[in-house]
Amino acid sequence: MWDRLDGVVVNNQRWLAGYRHPRCFDEPVAARLLEVFQLPRPLMEGAELVGDPLGTLPVLYHLMWRQLLVADLSVVLSHRTVVRCAPPVANLARVANLADEWAAAGDRS
Repeated sequence: MWDRLDGVVVNNQRWLAGYRHPRCFDEPVAARLLEVFQLPRPLMEGAELVGDPLGTLPVLYHLMWRQLLVADLSVVLSHRTVVRCAPPVANLARVANLADEWAAAGDRS
């Protein structure tokens, strides 16, 4: 039983990996998403509360890849997936630190 990875988890992780690049990060949007998802809510509902999903979803997925936002990845990721802040993300200042990290990484590219 332990010799195979769950296909749903693998597919969800592959999807999120597509948003791992720092270009998917937008500090103001990320800060707002972290505020909105302090209370668990469906993925699309939270994305729409922050703004146009075309702009908010890439940031949301990036935060999920970074595990700042979390969901049960053993079920298919969809607009109804319940998303929440990861337990240690009570401090929004972490977003600014991430922005600084990515800016420094961009200078080295």
